[in-house]
Amino acid sequence: MTPRERILTTIQHKEPDRVPVDFGSTPSSGISAIAYSNLINHPGYNDLPVRVYDVVQQLAEPDEKLLELFGIDVIDVGRAYNTDPARWYDIHLSNGAAAQYPVWFKPELQSDGSWKAFDKTGRYIARMPAGGTFFDQVYFPYYDGYPDSYNDLAERMDTAMWGAFPTAPWDRAGEENFWPDLRKTCVDLKENTDRALMLGAGCNLFEWGTFLRRMDNFLMDLILQPDEVQRFLDALMEVHMGTLEKICYWVGDVVDIVRFGDDLGTQQGPFMNPEIYRKLFKPRHAQLAEYVHKNSSMHTYLHSCGSIYQMIPDLIEAGIEILNPVQTNAAEMEPERLKKEFGQDLTFWGGGIETAYVLNNGTPEDVWKMVLERLEIFSPGGGYVFNTVHNILPEVPPENIMAMFNAIRAFNSQDPIIL
Repeated sequence: MTPRERILTTIQHKEPDRVPVDFGSTPSSGISAIAYSNLINHPGYNDLPVRVYDVVQQLAEPDEKLLELFGIDVIDVGRAYNTDPARWYDIHLSNGAAAQYPVWFKPELQSDGSWKAFDKTGRYIARMPAGGTFFDQVYFPYYDGYPDSYNDLAERMDTAMWGAFPTAPWDRAGEENFWPDLRKTCVDLKENTDRALMLGAGCNLFEWGTFLRRMDNFLMDLILQPDEVQRFLDALMEVHMGTLEKICYWVGDVVDIVRFGDDLGTQQGPFMNPEIYRKLFKPRHAQLAEYVHKNSSMHTYLHSCGSIYQMIPDLIEAGIEILNPVQTNAAEMEPERLKKEFGQDLTFWGGGIETAYVLNNGTPEDVWKMVLERLEIFSPGGGYVFNTVHNILPEVPPENIMAMFNAIRAFNSQDPIIL
């Protein structure tokens, strides 16, 4: 099978010729720039650039050499926008390693070693502490309350960190001819790579409430101001549907998977009573998924961290086909339970190894053992794409990353990789 055929086969809940693998096709299936820098510190690879394409999370874009080496089956459409060296400039990561930022991102170093980042108007909106490995949001546009009118909602979203610092291709969305260029780029990718194509659409609902109001305020609003939340979500959906309609029109017949995001869970359980989810968010998730299914050939993918076991039946009913990152270290998210109860309806994209416990702190033998265990659980019958439980953290040693990929290859009866 080609990589694209492998991905599409597993989404159809059929076993492909081998378990498909993701590495870097999304900002939640990638690798810290620091870990990436350490990984490529080998002859033949140490000349590769460390390009921080996700500046908020400080994630590096894996080079084509590594995608080929690791046998990766899917890529992010945005990577096609990151090839021109003139669009990058040299910086140093918090550990001193050389890297590059997009030219539009110009944080300022402070006297205490921290970094401040600003939106396009010059407003201070995000901060990374000295020695830090990601930026924190410090400005919340609706912190003082909801506005009377949402006529400028899209503009206000651009002043929140996640809207101000998007990953490609959305950092180019304001350019003339963006949509025709996006189609041309996607068509070119499809003709020149046999990997599946992933495009992030965002369309976050609960999360945008937290980005604009701040987490504590928005969680209280769900209980104390449900009518205001409804009014906000209605306005938000107008923005999202406007984007989604253009995505489906321009590239819905070319892109294979469209990615939504909405972190709905904590380590212990959902952020909200499932009844609140069913009232406020599920109908809107269903509207997004239904539009994709009716107006494109793309498959629907939702990223949601945390313990969301109680909501998975609702996500399936809403039309979500693929779930990531499958946070198996959260409550009620045991791999065996998830596969047994939902494996016929959902494709699990992740859950392959714990990034916060084993991949960073375990031995290569520990990594090898867990990867094989997870593959034995998740892969039968298809409906599985291997990926870590979220991004590879800065402290993960290269030996453990190589053990992970070699364990996958052993399971797939492939020769080991030597880096």
